[in-house]
Amino acid sequence: MLKNIVLKYFNGVTPLARILNLSRGAISQWGEIIPEKNAYRIQEITNGELRVDPKLYRD
Repeated sequence: MLKNIVLKYFNGVTPLARILNLSRGAISQWGEIIPEKNAYRIQEITNGELRVDPKLYRD
């Protein structure tokens, strides 16, 4: 799951941080690809509107 798509969906870092109960700083430390655990949480929160791409998390 790509960070820029998620931020656009949630209208920025602050609303996303609230929904995930994380600090803005924690989210700012993410790279381009959202950590897998959070990606699955976002998929659940959005009822699948944003979906995890497992290919992004393969080594």
